[in-house]
Amino acid sequence: MDTREFNELIVANSAWISSLREEIAKVVIGQQLLIDKLILSLLCKGHVLLEGVPGLAKTLSVKALAGTLHAQFSRIQFTPDLLPADLIGTMIYNPEDRAFSAKKGPIFANLILADEINRAPAKVQSALLEAMQERQVTLGENTYQLPDPFLVLATQNPIDQEGTYQLPEAQMDRFLFKVLVTYPTRAEELQVLELMASSAPAPTTTPVTSPEQVATSRNLVNQIYIDAAVRGYIVDLVRATRLPESVDAKLKGLIRAGASPRATINMALAARAHAFMHHRSFVTPQDVKDLAHDILRHRILLSYEAEAENISTDDVIEHILNKVPVP
Repeated sequence: MDTREFNELIVANSAWISSLREEIAKVVIGQQLLIDKLILSLLCKGHVLLEGVPGLAKTLSVKALAGTLHAQFSRIQFTPDLLPADLIGTMIYNPEDRAFSAKKGPIFANLILADEINRAPAKVQSALLEAMQERQVTLGENTYQLPDPFLVLATQNPIDQEGTYQLPEAQMDRFLFKVLVTYPTRAEELQVLELMASSAPAPTTTPVTSPEQVATSRNLVNQIYIDAAVRGYIVDLVRATRLPESVDAKLKGLIRAGASPRATINMALAARAHAFMHHRSFVTPQDVKDLAHDILRHRILLSYEAEAENISTDDVIEHILNKVPVP
């Protein structure tokens, strides 16, 4: 297949993305960057962490996405008294058979909304690790595969500290994106007011695509070309988070731990999906730059010196992007 035919195939198989955006727009006003990251997570089979103050449509966006797919959806409200069994299920004893049987939990669905994920303690977070990485759950002596697609779309509040637990680094690394959800513009907020400020039932989304269509698109995403120079650029960006002084002496002492090789893999996969969404058969350095913040911000641990100087991970990432040569 030549490049022209492959481009035509990409355009034909990415048409569902426009339909999905239009359907979500009936419910969610604005937040286009957030919606695009959710679509990218579908294409990459990656999990997303949404962080923002209450009322910014984080939960609504995830529910709207679930409504556009012919897929199973589970919403789990994370609380301090949540137990691992409430999430993954448990073994139930049947007196008649004198045997234990597995009772599967709500995690056995295609899309999982982990609402306020940082309100659950470490024992619940550890139950998620196997599911998020291996896409399987172990109950008793048996291991059960989770459905495909399987995505954890988690939300958390960055300003509420009471009754919350910091997510462990091992779990943070399993999220493809960490998206910072911001306030809408004035025009968008006026639209929200017109749409939502009534006692009428809230609008909902209807299915416009299927997991099978998403799987077909994923196969095309895997065939999108990444030039050796772009692959080298991705590696250089990730390595710069581990050796920041090699990029700029001003960054020395600001990073305590850099991104893992999982960031390199995720950045290449997400860049391919980003090119697919823009109907291209090849990845450009701009695809990588557009995704760098959302992929790296939760994988970089800043030093105490950086925190004392009020330097954020986004500031460090922006500095690295400006200093690493672009092919």
